[in-house]
Amino acid sequence: MRPLRVAVIGAGPAGIYAADILTKQHEAAQVDVFDRLPAPYGLVRYGVAPDHPRIKEIIKALRRVLGGDRVRFFGNVEYGVDVSLKELQQHYHAVIFATGAIADRPLDVPGIDLPGSYGAADFVSWYAGHPDVPRDWPMDAESVAVIGAGNVALDVARMLAKPADEQLTTEIADNVYQGLAASNVKDVHVFARRGPAQIKFSPMELRELSHSPSVDVIVHPEGFEIDDAGQEAIAKSKGTRLVVNTLLKYLEAEPTGAPRRIHLHMCQAPVEVLGTDRVEGLRTERTEMRGDGVAHGTGDFTDTEVQAVYRAVGYLSTHVPDVPFDHDAGVITNDAGRVLEVDGTPMPGVYVTGWVKRGPVGLIGHTKSDANETITNLLADLDGLELPSYDDPAAIVEHLTDRGVEFTTGEGWDRLDAHELALGEAVGRERVKVVPREEMLRVSRG
Repeated sequence: MRPLRVAVIGAGPAGIYAADILTKQHEAAQVDVFDRLPAPYGLVRYGVAPDHPRIKEIIKALRRVLGGDRVRFFGNVEYGVDVSLKELQQHYHAVIFATGAIADRPLDVPGIDLPGSYGAADFVSWYAGHPDVPRDWPMDAESVAVIGAGNVALDVARMLAKPADEQLTTEIADNVYQGLAASNVKDVHVFARRGPAQIKFSPMELRELSHSPSVDVIVHPEGFEIDDAGQEAIAKSKGTRLVVNTLLKYLEAEPTGAPRRIHLHMCQAPVEVLGTDRVEGLRTERTEMRGDGVAHGTGDFTDTEVQAVYRAVGYLSTHVPDVPFDHDAGVITNDAGRVLEVDGTPMPGVYVTGWVKRGPVGLIGHTKSDANETITNLLADLDGLELPSYDDPAAIVEHLTDRGVEFTTGEGWDRLDAHELALGEAVGRERVKVVPREEMLRVSRG
């Protein structure tokens, strides 16, 4: 096979899966994976709660890919600042964007911008030890509202309610532990606009809410409605059936008197965040399911006193320079992974995969099939073309060095990884995550 050099922008699962599939399907392919953060793995490292080590098992597979002899990692390199598409095209036959989705989708209700109202993505980044968010997080609220009906909403609720000392067996960063230890939270209210058969919780995430002896899970009977369409969904889907059964068990269980509580409210749609100078409450409207999958408002409103609101209504990809971007859908404009010009024609040698390709839906496993589609089309497009020769793998290194970019490498990540494991071993934990970017760079240099 002819030598093929490809750049991947984004070192999360989407980008690394693309590198893996490409090097397996093209024996002469060499792939450089770039990320704006000093460490790889994207949302697996910075979007997963520290008490979910089983999900992070995927890092072992991703690490094997980055350790391959035809894949290189360049961290702390920001696309659009340190390197442009035009510059990448001087060194690579193709460029694949896998920048993911890290921003919060907006929620257009009055009062959502009041102090005390937060995006779940920002909170997740904080408790996952992301280097680009503030080290401190306000935890003075006693009663909190979480708006959303997916796993992120459950993660946020669990992290708010679970005592900090129960996190000491995880890789929680020290500043996050200190923040959670100072928390005043007693009640966390999760609001879902639809009924128990329509919410998007996974069964395992839902069951985990009750794993802490310090937390009671309370399902409120108001809104626990299952219409004909819901009954049909339960009959067709094992996952839906497990979710509904778990909710029923919570509904029937007697509270133990635990010091903290997670309240699950169904068929309650947010209509206004209440307050003058800061969040003082959340107004919701009772909804009803009528068999069409839509939550219909009933005009029955309820005010819940809370001092903080977290919106977990979805992630959103942000604009990527030099390529057409659909701001409404939050994706790079594409057809099956081929990036499209404004006129609808494919941009030669430019591709996309992951959430920035299809939107922030699906689990990590869906990313593999997504990457496979993109790589299949990339190889089909390049088949038979006269490819220019990019034989010098040091050229991009020289470019970044000349720019003064303090980039990290796979070897640097190995040093940082070993350092975090050693910090954890010293205090009887699996890992202690290094948070400040400057410290990450210092350790990676050795």
